[in-house]
Amino acid sequence: MYAFFKVFGLTERLPYRSLRWLYRKFGPKLGRLRQYAPKDLQFPTSYFKTPMPLMAPKISIVTPSFNQAKFIERTLKSVLDQSYPNFEYFVQDGGSTDGTTDLLKNYTDQLTGWASCPDHGQSQAINTGFARTSGDIMAWLNSDDILLPGALGYVAEYFNLHPEVDVVYGHRLVIDENDQQIGRWMMPVHDSKVLSWADLIPQETMFWRRSIWEKAGGRIDESFQFAMDWDLLARFRDAGAKFVRLPRFIGGFRVHPHQKTSTEISDIGIWEMNRIRQRLLGHIPSKSEIQNAVFPYLLRHVATDLGSRVRNMLGLE
Repeated sequence: MYAFFKVFGLTERLPYRSLRWLYRKFGPKLGRLRQYAPKDLQFPTSYFKTPMPLMAPKISIVTPSFNQAKFIERTLKSVLDQSYPNFEYFVQDGGSTDGTTDLLKNYTDQLTGWASCPDHGQSQAINTGFARTSGDIMAWLNSDDILLPGALGYVAEYFNLHPEVDVVYGHRLVIDENDQQIGRWMMPVHDSKVLSWADLIPQETMFWRRSIWEKAGGRIDESFQFAMDWDLLARFRDAGAKFVRLPRFIGGFRVHPHQKTSTEISDIGIWEMNRIRQRLLGHIPSKSEIQNAVFPYLLRHVATDLGSRVRNMLGLE
C-alpha cells in the first residue's frame, strides 16, 4: 500500500487510516478477491443479446474436475446456456466421490463427453480432455468458475475479425459461493513484459487458437499443479503469440474456502511461480523487484478501473 501512494507523495501527508481507505477505494484490485460486500452480478444486459457470428468457428472447452459437486452444475450451465452453435464441451473428472458423477450423468446428452477416473491432478486432466477435442479455438474452465452470458459468441466474432490474434482474455468478475459478486478485475491493455514477472491474466477469461497451442508444445506441462496457466502463457509468448485484452467481462472466478488458490498458494504455488521467474528472468526476484516491475501496469489498471466506474455512474455501460 505504501509503495503505491509513495509515488504520489501521500505517505507523509495523510494518516494511515486515510491511506488505507484510499487504497481500498482507489488502489489496484488485481490480486484482491474479496473487495466489497456481496451483491448481485453486475454486467451490461446487452451480454444476453450478443449476436452469434455468421461463421462460427468450433470452440473446444474442457472442464477439469475433482469433488466440486457444489459448484460444477453452475459451471456446466454457464457454458451450455451460451447458445453458441458450434462448440464441444468435455468434462474430465479425477474420480470424484462427492456426487459429481451423478450430476454429470444428468448432462450426458448435452456434453460432448465426460469421463471420471483417477488422475495425477488438474494438469493431466486438462491434457486428457484436450486430447479429445478438435476445435479451432480452445479454453479450459475450472469446475467452480463460470462464463458470463454471450462470452463464446463475442470471443468467436473477435477471432473472426482479427485473424492475426492468437490469444484473448477479458475482465473478471469475482464471485462467492452463492454467485454473488464480491469484486472485479478491470484489465488494462495487454503488456507482454509483465508476463515475466507475474501472471495477472484471469485464466477463466482466456481463449486461444489451436495453431498457437500446437506451436507452443500442444499440452499443459504436467509438472505444474498451480501455475500451469502462467507457464502456458509464457510459452505462447515465446512462440510469438499476439495477445489482446478484450474490453468486456468474460468470466467469473469463484472464491470459496476449499479452492486450490487458497490452500496451495503458500507452498506449491510460490515454488512454481519462482520456478517460472527463474526461467524467464534468469533469477528469482525479490518482492520489491516484482512490485517495481509491475507498478506501471498496475497504474494503467487503476486508470482502467476508474474509467469504467465513471462510465457506469454516467449510464454509459
